[in-house]
Amino acid sequence: MLINELSKKSGISTHTIRFYEKSGLIKGYRKESVTSNNYYHFDEETLERLEMISEAKSVGFTISEIAQLIDAWYSNKFSKKQKLAILDEKLLALEQKLKEIRQMKKLITEFKNDVLEDRC
Repeated sequence: MLINELSKKSGISTHTIRFYEKSGLIKGYRKESVTSNNYYHFDEETLERLEMISEAKSVGFTISEIAQLIDAWYSNKFSKKQKLAILDEKLLALEQKLKEIRQMKKLITEFKNDVLEDRC
């Protein structure tokens, strides 16, 4: 499929798909039988990779982290134990971020109360 179709199927813009391609997260290929254009084609695995990238981003993985993991994840270079360790590490990092956000929320609430009580 061409990039426009991939974009429609994945819900990801063509600009973002090109960024992922330049970042090495996905790979397009040229059909050797077609010599009249430079269009890149993408397969169903690319669509699956885009879904994984979107899901990984939504739970806090950075593009850099995804780039380090995606090929090994798809080629089954990681054992189940290794995959679980990676996910556990990310869960711990997210828990720490949640703790920090709760502390920030508490401070903002205190500042708001100070304003309401004319203490500042």
